[in-house]
Amino acid sequence: MSTPDSFWDKIADRYARRPVSDEAAYQKKLQITRDHFRPDMEVFEFGCGTGSTALAHAPFVKHILATDISKRMNEIAVEKAEAAKVANVEFRQASLDDFALKSEIYDAVMGHSILHLVENKKAAIATAHRLLKPGGVFVSSTVCLGDRMKWFRFILPIGKLLGLMPDVKIFTVDNLVEGLTRAGFSIEHQWKPENGQSVFIVARKAGSAG
Repeated sequence: MSTPDSFWDKIADRYARRPVSDEAAYQKKLQITRDHFRPDMEVFEFGCGTGSTALAHAPFVKHILATDISKRMNEIAVEKAEAAKVANVEFRQASLDDFALKSEIYDAVMGHSILHLVENKKAAIATAHRLLKPGGVFVSSTVCLGDRMKWFRFILPIGKLLGLMPDVKIFTVDNLVEGLTRAGFSIEHQWKPENGQSVFIVARKAGSAG
């Protein structure tokens, strides 16, 4: 039986070559995120894939620790950082669970295209909240198939069995927003590109940013 990390290891090189599906939307998300960044910030990203987003944000913050469960994804990210001569991003093969006991370390946490892939979304959001300093922001972009593609749940088991897709959790934007607010976040920015399946959210932890 394959594990989640082996699935992503297998597709990592193909994933790295794939262009962004909506470049304009991606650039808008980058800019909105940077509006919440400062040069002295410590940032954490989980599910970083091959590191493109972390590297794009590197010039705007002090340091980014970017993690992914896939060994191959991490290797590609390190190669990209070395080629670009980016020194303030550390890539590490790790699970979010590895950080579950840490608290109030980061000014910002990013989790892009990942909350619909984790085993326990509630626990992942709680960990993100705990890792943030008071007043810190959690920035995420999440596929919410429950709003338009409820039928996907019927083909998902076949895709998983054939090794063609990972385990995808199906929920709505409202489900996601409720989970964030229940965890103690306030929604500062919410945007869903037209005809897109992902919702982009900036959520803030209560307290004063340092």
